[in-house]
Amino acid sequence: MSEGRARFHQQHLADAQAKAVELLARKDDLQGAWLNWVASQLYALRPAEYASMVRRELQRLHRRP
Repeated sequence: MSEGRARFHQQHLADAQAKAVELLARKDDLQGAWLNWVASQLYALRPAEYASMVRRELQRLHRRP
């Protein structure tokens, strides 16, 4: 990971984790519509590196027992 990328990751990790928790919290409410909804939310996030971080955090949280 480049120094700039590592710095970006460090600076935005807490926000990405919080956003992932926020998105996952809507899963029960939206049920079957959640996947399309969350995809649209991720698509709207900028920059793309941040959206990727949120997506990875969502995957991590979703796999937790």
